[in-house]
Amino acid sequence: MTIRVVCYGLGPIGLGIARLAAARSGVAIVGAIDVDPHKAGQPLAALLGAGAPAGGDVIVSADAAATLAEAQPDAVLHATSSSLASVRGQLLQIIEAGANVVSTCEELSFPWTAQPQLAAELDAAARRAGVTLLGTGVNPGYAMDALPLMLTAPCAAVHAVRVLRVVDAARRRGPLQRKVGAGLTPAEFDQRVQAGTVRHVGLPESLHMLATVLGWHLERTDDSIAAVLADAPITTEFAQVAAGQVAGVRQVARGFIGEREVLRLELRMYLGAPDPQDTVEIDGDPPVRMTIAGGLHGDVATAAIAVNALASVVRAAPGLASMGEVPLVHFW
Repeated sequence: MTIRVVCYGLGPIGLGIARLAAARSGVAIVGAIDVDPHKAGQPLAALLGAGAPAGGDVIVSADAAATLAEAQPDAVLHATSSSLASVRGQLLQIIEAGANVVSTCEELSFPWTAQPQLAAELDAAARRAGVTLLGTGVNPGYAMDALPLMLTAPCAAVHAVRVLRVVDAARRRGPLQRKVGAGLTPAEFDQRVQAGTVRHVGLPESLHMLATVLGWHLERTDDSIAAVLADAPITTEFAQVAAGQVAGVRQVARGFIGEREVLRLELRMYLGAPDPQDTVEIDGDPPVRMTIAGGLHGDVATAAIAVNALASVVRAAPGLASMGEVPLVHFW
């Protein structure tokens, strides 16, 4: 079976997804959408770059409605924004066109707790259209939620789950370095945390997805964000950070039943972070501990997970789903 897809959003992540989709047998790119006037009207192949798969004769369009109507895709690979409210209209338009959706929108990974009305609206629309809507990526979508869930499979009982993700942001793209506050003063960092513009989007969603799928009713949660300051000057392709300025974030989301901490998700994402890793510890019977040394490269893994999820999404029951509900996502 060949899955016909439209690539919607051609920023750094969207282009990475498109390159992988173009190279994957079993996937045919039949359309591409981006509102950037420098990209609209260009051949997709030109945006994918030298050495990338050709991407067929697809021309990037700024007209989403026309592209969806003409291409009639089985699924849309959607990568435009982290904010669910800002992509609501895009998602509803895709659903109404009769296409399944795999989106990298972090807030879509598990919106039932933070945005229940919007989640219900999207779920109802997807059920009416007979399509599936999935938010996924490396984090949220895998490293701190779907992977820990899979690691509980051999456990007769689970008492607590702890996840540590350490990312050297110096190796990542410019938008991510800005998102974690690299180069800000501590005062500027605090102001942007209060405004909600500096944080890793999706950690609370991962927390609630884990709790819901494990059947735990959390009585209390908290989400703390602290700046990690540079001890010495740091220079990357995208940022210059002086000693004492912000190198990135340490964010911790915790869930409690009574006074017992049953979930702890800790993300350390800053320039020069030592010992990058993804570590999951299951306090269970039997206990399980796994470390991915070096950690998962977020951009590469997000593109791979989005493309690999296509096969699961087209087989899933209609509606809004999380990674805990669709058929197991794996390479194909």
